[in-house]
Amino acid sequence: MIQLETLDHLVLTVKDLAKTVDFYTHVLGMKLIKFGAHDERAALAFGTQKINLHVFGKEFEPKACYPTPGSADLCFLTSIPLLEVIKSLNANHIQIEEGPVERTGAQGRILSVYIRDPDANLVEISNRLIV
Repeated sequence: MIQLETLDHLVLTVKDLAKTVDFYTHVLGMKLIKFGAHDERAALAFGTQKINLHVFGKEFEPKACYPTPGSADLCFLTSIPLLEVIKSLNANHIQIEEGPVERTGAQGRILSVYIRDPDANLVEISNRLIV
């Protein structure tokens, strides 16, 4: 059996690269990375992970069988208190779909708010809850 250790990156298929980059860099604080032989590829970096971006209809090979904007459900952890996250989201005119609500994350209890990115992907922003 293979034993996996961590997630290196994932791919989001997006309709509008500029809108996606603006949302994830300005609202969520990620860093834009350009890569490839001619910097033709784009990714969003945070912590030790990254999200590669594929523009719908212009995806890089190999790709998912059915790449679709708006099909992702992502959860990000932050150490910034959730009340400050909510204030920042409000200041950026980002509608909170749900929360704060308690959920179960990969390593235990989390407190989360849910928002949508420009492609309507569900984005969960969470604080770990101390047991």
